[in-house]
Amino acid sequence: MLNLGLFMMPLHPADKDVNVSYEEDRQLVILADKLHFTEAWMGEHYSSTAEPVTSPLIFNASLISETTNIKFGTGVISLPQQHPAVVAGQVSLLDHLSKGRVILGVGAGGLVSDWELFDNMDGRARAITMIESIEAILKFWSDEKDYNYKGEFLDISLNKNVVSELGIGKFVKPFQTPHPEIAVSLKNPNSMTAKLAGEKGWIPISGNFVDANDIATHWPTYQEAANKVGKKPSYRKWRVGRSVLITSSDSEAKEILDNPKGVFSHYFLYLNTVSKLASGTLGKDINLNKELPEAITKAKNLIIVGNKKTVTEKLIQFIDQVGPFGTLLLTGHDVGNSKKLWEDSFSEMSNSIQPILCKYIEQKFKI
Repeated sequence: MLNLGLFMMPLHPADKDVNVSYEEDRQLVILADKLHFTEAWMGEHYSSTAEPVTSPLIFNASLISETTNIKFGTGVISLPQQHPAVVAGQVSLLDHLSKGRVILGVGAGGLVSDWELFDNMDGRARAITMIESIEAILKFWSDEKDYNYKGEFLDISLNKNVVSELGIGKFVKPFQTPHPEIAVSLKNPNSMTAKLAGEKGWIPISGNFVDANDIATHWPTYQEAANKVGKKPSYRKWRVGRSVLITSSDSEAKEILDNPKGVFSHYFLYLNTVSKLASGTLGKDINLNKELPEAITKAKNLIIVGNKKTVTEKLIQFIDQVGPFGTLLLTGHDVGNSKKLWEDSFSEMSNSIQPILCKYIEQKFKI
């Protein structure tokens, strides 16, 4: 069985009315729920008008009453930017309000302007703080009588002002027992994060902007680390992201990919720029026109687009390359003036292509 999910950073034109963007994103989640997608993931960014959702928890809360079964994933909450008690408390609240429809996706943060804003420029400190924050959150959700957590970067205690009979000094536990599943995103080949996730039993998510050759290393790395600590994970735990668009013809698909002002060109122009800013490989005098050809090339290499037959064949080739996984996370891009095209594409994926892929995985991998 292969489930479908939705993943949104989200990414929109920088000068687009955010009210329009928010409602378009909400409608995509509502559509995904109607199409029986199992989960929808929403990102968190504070200092970018192009990625305007500052709280996936608030965004997801707005959809509880308008959806039925879909689970809400945070993709991801950047833990070094927030106090663990705030995250623990807000996740618990959303978990109760949604009656257990929460998956806690966490990370160290990927937007360089957010790093600067929150004074998190040190990569090692971000990584360690993320791990310590998860440990602190899980401790908040435990049943210990008092609270003490000390790490390299976090030092949290609450034991002097506790009156258990009145609830003072106690934390609200999540609706799910013992807590929502924890997920992390994977990017690099033979990822250290994949090893950590395997050891901890967390959900691994391979990004939609990652090359298939690198993705192919993620599950073996995860599985090996899990096996070493006595865990036997099912491939169904693995989520893999991809940008997929079904068009009326392959020629229409080519026009969309070749368009320097198109949704996919803009998507990778933005991602490439963020990545180069983070690595320090982009100078102060940024010429986006010079960066555009590389973005278009990357889009052509990573986007799965074409008519129904072409998309089906490309997805099968992708599965052959990376191996079986449990959930295909379809990227929610800016729909712009192509709302019907995107809605039809998601519907076609659910109604026609998903059953084909399920059958193929079952027969190919004997599972």
